[in-house]
Amino acid sequence: MAVTVLYFAWVREAVGRGEEKVDPPENVRTLSDLIAWLRGRSDGHAEALADMDRLRAAIDQNFVPLEAELGDAGEVAIFPPVTGG
Repeated sequence: MAVTVLYFAWVREAVGRGEEKVDPPENVRTLSDLIAWLRGRSDGHAEALADMDRLRAAIDQNFVPLEAELGDAGEVAIFPPVTGG
């Protein structure tokens, strides 16, 4: 299952890119599984994705909890909590 992963704000800065296409293994079924798998891609990924309490996400442009099933997701966005002002 190929999926496009988008990174925003300090997550993007730590990872070193705003977007990448990945093909995770079959045992990656939830968003939290995907994040755990992505940590192994580089030191930047490991740093940015280390603390899941500091992350929010969307699947196909819909906000979801990190425990959400990926299903046939085409796009996953990972970003810090959004604050208003």
